[in-house]
Amino acid sequence: MILAAASTFGSSPLWYLTRSTGIVSFLLMTVALAFGVASTQRSLATPRWPRFATQALHRNVSLLGMVLLVVHILTTILDSYVNVGLWALVVPGVSTYKTVPIALGTIAFDLLLVVTVTSMLRLRMSARLWRVVHWASYLAWPVALVHFLTTGTDAAHGRFGLWLALGATATVLAAGWVRLVSRNEAGPIKSVTRSVR
Repeated sequence: MILAAASTFGSSPLWYLTRSTGIVSFLLMTVALAFGVASTQRSLATPRWPRFATQALHRNVSLLGMVLLVVHILTTILDSYVNVGLWALVVPGVSTYKTVPIALGTIAFDLLLVVTVTSMLRLRMSARLWRVVHWASYLAWPVALVHFLTTGTDAAHGRFGLWLALGATATVLAAGWVRLVSRNEAGPIKSVTRSVR
């Protein structure tokens, strides 16, 4: 069985790399979105887990997700099994393979690219403009979810991709609910030092 899987992977490594990086980048995007929501709420910070730690995790998970997303896109374009085309990287609707699902992936990537670039230039732009652009990530996630559900085979017919999508949706909804019910105010500071006897 292992040899059969290895020979299958050897015959189409780009396809497997495209699938795996697509799945992992989508899951990382989900985690990044949840951390992003959590980092906006001052009330969720504690002395043991300060807000900047959540923000740092959000930033690093987002960057790792973007790197894997770029690998996912490049391997998709390089794989000769399907004809997606180079322009599908940035222009929605030009792929001859699954035009609408691929277009959704392109839209999600374009939105995330704008969010990533503006985040790197955050100190050179107004906080208000950065915040408005950053809201695009809330649009990118559901678009990426539909792309995830409609493009690959992992979510079809109740396979594990469907369960991953359901878990990711539950995570995002839970993060949104926490944001709605929590106050954006810093809680009382409690000392974490212990008395010495």
